[in-house]
Amino acid sequence: MALKQISSNKCFGGLQKVFEHDSVELNCKMKFAIYLPPKAETGKCPALYWLSGGCNIKGEDESWDFGTGAGFYVDATEYPWKTNYRMYSYVTEELPQLINANFPVDPQRMSVFGHSMGGHGALICALKNPGKYKSVSAFAPICNPVLCPWGKKAFSGYLGTDQSKWKAYDATHLVKSFPGSQLDILIDQGKDDQFLSDGQLLPDNFIAACTEKKIPVVFRLQEASIRKS
Repeated sequence: MALKQISSNKCFGGLQKVFEHDSVELNCKMKFAIYLPPKAETGKCPALYWLSGGCNIKGEDESWDFGTGAGFYVDATEYPWKTNYRMYSYVTEELPQLINANFPVDPQRMSVFGHSMGGHGALICALKNPGKYKSVSAFAPICNPVLCPWGKKAFSGYLGTDQSKWKAYDATHLVKSFPGSQLDILIDQGKDDQFLSDGQLLPDNFIAACTEKKIPVVFRLQEASIRKS
């Protein structure tokens, strides 16, 4: 698969590059950025993935919590999203294959992380693929989307009204059937996050499921950096 380099900039002794390619999974052009540290000149490096993207579908920009702003890292099954909104397969299959084939990375040392919806994506990618990722870090992630307003809106649009299908993309449900405990999980959450108190993130549900399965998870609840007077 051909890569087109868009930019290249020196950064911390290495190179920060941006590439474009035609995605098979998403049926559109995709851009990704990659940082190549100095070590990449002489050997293979571990890979850490953080991703996002959109496809110019009618209606995808009408709401900040659905469409371009929130693809939820699923493989959509509903029209019109199913042709392009296949970020789960892109993140877990197509992109790693592309990176492994074109850059000096060690495919045995791969991890994933993300924030909010991206934290949800990172968790499900790791939990649906035992052994693929060494670790997963999620910052203020949506942990139990089948029970929160954001998740219900996204899943009904992308996956249809059959809620049994939603569980395949819900970290709290996935961890209940995760084989073994060989995965380093970190969740970092701001204590005063409005979305936490609004019931959108639900980390307690995920932690309870991990505890029941005896899967270790590091949960860091952070105090606000700026305090109200």
